[in-house]
Amino acid sequence: MIDLKFNKQKWFKIATIFFALINIVAYFHAYKFTHFTDRNVAKSKDAKKLSFGEKLKVLFLGMDNPKPKQKNPPPTMPYETVFIQSNQKLAGWLIKGDSSKGTVIFFHGYSGEKSDMLGRADWFLKAGYGALFVDFTGSGGSEGSETTIGYKESVDVKASFDFLKQKGENNIYLFGSSMGAAAILKAEYDYHLNPKAMFLECPFGSMYATTAARFKRMGIPAFPMAGFLVFWGGFQHGFWGYSHNPVEYAKAVKCPVILMYGQKDETVNEGDINLMFENFSSRVKKLKKYPNAAHESYLNQYKVEWTQHISQFMEKLN
Repeated sequence: MIDLKFNKQKWFKIATIFFALINIVAYFHAYKFTHFTDRNVAKSKDAKKLSFGEKLKVLFLGMDNPKPKQKNPPPTMPYETVFIQSNQKLAGWLIKGDSSKGTVIFFHGYSGEKSDMLGRADWFLKAGYGALFVDFTGSGGSEGSETTIGYKESVDVKASFDFLKQKGENNIYLFGSSMGAAAILKAEYDYHLNPKAMFLECPFGSMYATTAARFKRMGIPAFPMAGFLVFWGGFQHGFWGYSHNPVEYAKAVKCPVILMYGQKDETVNEGDINLMFENFSSRVKKLKKYPNAAHESYLNQYKVEWTQHISQFMEKLN
């Protein structure tokens, strides 16, 4: 006769051990995902290029992420190196423009740094706008080694905005890509900055959605690890990871906004983009989609179209 009590105890112990192990794995994975290292390690491969063994290693141990290094400054225009006090000291490049037009602040994506945004600034600089390029905490020339995928980076957005305000700039525009766009949305939600306009490229819908997409790109089921990763990632940085939802932050946006998306983006869900756009309460808002673009700078394939979209949007504001 089968001892049911014994089997229940046995399977309960096995389930408990499995639950503990998967949480330990998730804890270390979350740590590496949100902490950059100064050690000399190779930059992370694209998830699709990992071998089966490498995928298993990443799944159980996480992947080392080298701190994004500060690259060459603007090559053709005079600029000033500035430092901005946020939670930690941020490094930036300031290019002054026509004082009557205003200044655009550029915020990079995850595992990036401020020089990534130089190409996007080209139209604005030629049109006479000033530009401020900012390294988020943990990236480029800024202090720190942590990233919260846009959550605490919202404080960096506010600090950068206040920095220009203190210099007497009243016409401030915010431009963000991916994590930078998410940070802008959270800053608006928390602090009601009300800039002249926002330019948002491929912001993710939620922390859970972007984490799950990372697993899917590797061909690995997102459940249940993505959920544990979101929990521990937030826990390590003192916030509830499931509350980090740019789709919800979008409801606070009342200023003019242009939202841009590549329809071959495997990191950001198109449904989230559509919902985000609907949530904007702005009187002037535009949604532009690029059919063959992935999670990348749209200048790579759509420079002419992208430039036209930015130019047309700005014309509506003037």
